[in-house]
Amino acid sequence: MVSPAIALAFVPFLVTLLIRYRHYLLLLYRAVLLRWLRQRLSGVPPEQRACQYVLAHAVPGDPRHVLRTFDRWCCRREHLSSVGPCKGRIVERLLRERAPRAVLELGTYCGYGSVLLAQGLPPGGRLYTVEMDPGHAAVAEKLIRLAGFDENTVELIVGPSEEVIPRLKEQHGLLKAEFVFMDHWKRCYLRDLRLLEAHDLLAEGATVLADNVIFPGAPRFLQYAKTCGKYRCKVHRASLECFRAIPDGVAELTYAGPR
Repeated sequence: MVSPAIALAFVPFLVTLLIRYRHYLLLLYRAVLLRWLRQRLSGVPPEQRACQYVLAHAVPGDPRHVLRTFDRWCCRREHLSSVGPCKGRIVERLLRERAPRAVLELGTYCGYGSVLLAQGLPPGGRLYTVEMDPGHAAVAEKLIRLAGFDENTVELIVGPSEEVIPRLKEQHGLLKAEFVFMDHWKRCYLRDLRLLEAHDLLAEGATVLADNVIFPGAPRFLQYAKTCGKYRCKVHRASLECFRAIPDGVAELTYAGPR
């Protein structure tokens, strides 16, 4: 049995840990424990709860208001993973600079990134967005259409990215992507980047953005991007959505062509 003196000796250490990692503990509470509890009590998945809130409070046809409403839910009610306003400004700036006509998004989730990307498209631009979970895709479809984007502007493709990417040319008419945004499972970033290369889906000079490369992180993806010789790579430092004290970042890759 541990003596009281030894137990007391650990108190300063535990207090230091709690102070240092309090933001991560809060994230764990809001993103995992609170979501689980609310789902148990309501029987409604968190994505559907967020969707109901946005549908009730956002202005139809106003993409920016849809995004702000979603941010309000995530920061005040219940944390859901999204690009968020801080990293969203990075994405918006790069979209304006590149003005891509063909954009591919991997990981639609609730449609936040899709609305963000679609509002930055030049006239005649088209977004192809891929989501493996049918339930999440159904939520995203509602929010994308609420923001005012039809099927001619945003095509939502349901299926695992490793199955969808090889058939993008034949079945969906995406010949070359000029801008790619990755925001799905981080362990899939490298695999899917290589798939895009293998199927010749990246236009020369294409921009590839990858979210959450610092938290939770995508080290193998970053190592490949920096060492393979096919990309110029930089990381835009930012913070995790709704948690300014948790560092995160968006990787920007510029495709130089096969080597």
